[in-house]
Amino acid sequence: MTVVWTDERVDELKRLWGEGLTTGEIGKALGVSKNAVVGKAHRLGLESRPSPIKRVKPEKTKQEPKIRSVIDLSAHTCRWPIGDPREPGFHFCGKPALPGKPYCAEHAAIAYVNSSSRGGKDEDAA
Repeated sequence: MTVVWTDERVDELKRLWGEGLTTGEIGKALGVSKNAVVGKAHRLGLESRPSPIKRVKPEKTKQEPKIRSVIDLSAHTCRWPIGDPREPGFHFCGKPALPGKPYCAEHAAIAYVNSSSRGGKDEDAA
């Protein structure tokens, strides 16, 4: 179905748009689909309006980190201790460990420090 946009229909579209009617309401009044109204309004450069669809962003529930005890660890989990072993809440990281290492990437970067980056002795000096 081809919609014929006469000058009268365009004027009516602009008037109804200015009154704040929804695209569906304008479409019913003009005998066209709401998508035809949206397209014509866009081509005419009419001021866009916020979508009537209310999008509610779901609130992210902050999950408490799982407290991992030594029993929860495997050969493939990070064994970096977190907290004081004498205090409640002491646990191990438990993230996936790097292959061949007991720690995840974050904790391996802390545990394994290159000696040249610590300002050690110059190897060329003799």
